[in-house]
Amino acid sequence: MRAVELEQTIEYTFRDAELLKLALTHSSYANEHHVECNERLEYLGDAVLQLCMSKYLYQKIHLDEGVLSKTRARSVCEEALNIYAEKINLRRYLMLGNGEEHTGGRARPAIVADAFEAMLGAILLDSDFEKVYEVFERIVVPYQDLVVQIKDYKSTFQEKVQADKRSLHYEIIREDGPANDRTYEAVVYMDELLMGRGIGKTKKEAEQNAAKEALNKEARG
Repeated sequence: MRAVELEQTIEYTFRDAELLKLALTHSSYANEHHVECNERLEYLGDAVLQLCMSKYLYQKIHLDEGVLSKTRARSVCEEALNIYAEKINLRRYLMLGNGEEHTGGRARPAIVADAFEAMLGAILLDSDFEKVYEVFERIVVPYQDLVVQIKDYKSTFQEKVQADKRSLHYEIIREDGPANDRTYEAVVYMDELLMGRGIGKTKKEAEQNAAKEALNKEARG
C-alpha cells in the first residue's frame, strides 16, 4: 500500500514508503497480520506535534507561558487532531482489522488522532524536524481558527478550582464493551467532593464530559 494521494495532499513524498504504511497501521490490523502497529510512531509524533505547536505559538503569541500552554493544549487535543486529519481525509487511508472496520473504527476519534500523530513521527524519521514543520504549516496552521472554538472543559474547570486553592483529580470508574468498542465513565473530585460524571468513547472524552457536568453544576449554583 502506498497512499500516493495522501502524500500529494500533504505535499510530502516519503523516501521510505514503509514508514507511512506503518503510521497508518492500527493495532487491530497489526494483530491480524502479525506486523508492527503505529503506537511507537504515535508516541514520537505526539512529541513532534507538541514541539511544532510550541514553536508556532511562541512566534505568534507574545503573551505569558500560561496563555501559551493553554492554547497549545487546545491545539493538540484529540478533537483538534481530528479536525486536521479530516482536512487531509486521513481516515480513508487507515489500515484496520476486520473487526475494527466493521464496528466503525475508521470514524473513531482516538484512532484517527493517533494515526495523525504517527504520520508526523514517520515524517521526522524519514527526513528531519524542518521538513516536519513545513508539513505542519500546511496541514495544521491553516485550521487554528477552527481549533480555538473547541471548548476545553478540563482546563476551564482546573482554572476555577485553582483560583479557590482546591485540589482536583479524575478517576476512570468503569470500562464497558470489547477492546475495539470501549466506553469509559469518569468522575471528577474537588478535594473529596464528587463534582461530575462523564461518559465517552475514550478516557479523555469521558474526563472532558465529567468536567463539563461539574462546570454546569457550578453555573447553576
